Amino acid sequence: MVKIKICGIRRIEDIEYLNILKPDYAGFVFAKSKRQVNIETAKALIEKLDKKIKTVGVFVNEDRNDVLNKANRLNLDVLQFHGDETPEYTDNFKGFIVWKAIRVKDIRDLELIKQYSVDGILLDSKIEGSFGGTGIPFDWNILNNVRMDKQLILAGGLNSDNILKAIEIVKPDIVDISSSVETEGYKDYKKMKEFIEKVREIS
Repeated sequence: MVKIKICGIRRIEDIEYLNILKPDYAGFVFAKSKRQVNIETAKALIEKLDKKIKTVGVFVNEDRNDVLNKANRLNLDVLQFHGDETPEYTDNFKGFIVWKAIRVKDIRDLELIKQYSVDGILLDSKIEGSFGGTGIPFDWNILNNVRMDKQLILAGGLNSDNILKAIEIVKPDIVDISSSVETEGYKDYKKMKEFIEKVREIS
């Protein structure tokens, strides 16, 4: 069964939507972004989140000790590194589930997968000047022959119209969505519901 992560949670309304719709993961962005939350806001939101929904902290090129401070204070389930973090850096977080994002433009970018000893690889679109959340997909067909011994998390431009095709081609373990379930920059309950129902329908 394909699991679902809704990323960019930052309001109490978002938590209310999640508690009704029950995706598998909720993502909290600590990197500079229009969806960024600070540790106090994240704590208040996570306290109200259904305990069955796992929490994912999203970090970009952040100091290791700052990441550990947030991870421990918030009791995060997953640490997602979405910047230029090296394999040596991502090896520093024993005791946590670790996902490393790799931004993909063509098949050569997939060579990076082999370098990381992490629990999951998140594949996102490579867009100049951005670390994610662009709403633009990459060519999923380049993943046809990719096999890995880690969880595969697919992100980048997924929406209710293309998610069935994406799952059919890529066969990911987890799908990750953010901007496509928003209206005017905020999470939209109807869009979230439609996306989650489509994924669960084929799973």
